[in-house]
Amino acid sequence: MPRPLLVRSAALLLSVLPTACAVAPPLRSTSRNTANSPQAPAVIVEQPHSFGSVPPTAPPAIAAESAIVIDADSGRVLYAKNADSPRQVASTQKIITALCVLDAGNMDKQVVIEKIDVACEPTRLDMKPGDSYSRRDLLKALMVKSCNDVARALARDVGGSVEGFSDLMNRKAASLGMRNSHFVNPNGLPSTAQYSTARDMAIAARYAYRSPLLRSYVATKAFEFQFADGRTRLLENTNRILKSVPYCNGMKTGTTDAAGRCLVCTGSLNGRSTIVVVLKSTTPFIWKDSEKLLRWSLER
Repeated sequence: MPRPLLVRSAALLLSVLPTACAVAPPLRSTSRNTANSPQAPAVIVEQPHSFGSVPPTAPPAIAAESAIVIDADSGRVLYAKNADSPRQVASTQKIITALCVLDAGNMDKQVVIEKIDVACEPTRLDMKPGDSYSRRDLLKALMVKSCNDVARALARDVGGSVEGFSDLMNRKAASLGMRNSHFVNPNGLPSTAQYSTARDMAIAARYAYRSPLLRSYVATKAFEFQFADGRTRLLENTNRILKSVPYCNGMKTGTTDAAGRCLVCTGSLNGRSTIVVVLKSTTPFIWKDSEKLLRWSLER
């Protein structure tokens, strides 16, 4: 075959190969807690309904405005609905908050609670100024109960201020390949300057899924939190899918008027793991939408 024809044939072959979407560059983690902080970039590969040799079944109809389902191991996209539409994602962005805390390392460092930390609503742990807790204990409370005052305390401790921590969040998101996200606070409370997408949150969730520490926290159904004065409080996980689907093992809820009901959930069954992101749903449907997609992606 003449050389020009070979070149044209190679170019044609490359043009039809699957392309990678939202591929993150290699990371250089600053975390000293390397056993619990994931190291490899989170990659999502655009191959809708790719189930290997198993013929796919039709995905279930859902009410949510945006959603995506990915294979946690390969990064393949199994389902997508308005996955790149920017919108507020409420407390699901605490996944990024958690990753930034892990990057800071020193998880046993004590955080002294300040008055500015507790001045937020609506979900609070009700810590008192002057109390002292480890980053580790606060991070667990954050991921299980989604306490906004805990997010503020961790952000101030790690970033110096909410604004400084937001810069860390945006740099972390960019390093992961989250190309359509911008964050201005650590807890997801409404702001017109803050947004993400279902695809970007799947990237964050896939990266967080590689952390043994975060995996253990988001899979926790309930635990007793001990306050500095000796009081205890039972913190129950806000993710109802942990109770309704036996193989669900995380990850994070979110609710505001602007964002609607949001949920990132993960599951593992028969050696496979998937991540489901559902954004802008309603109270009756957020659990139904998420459970249907999780079961569809794994029960086959």
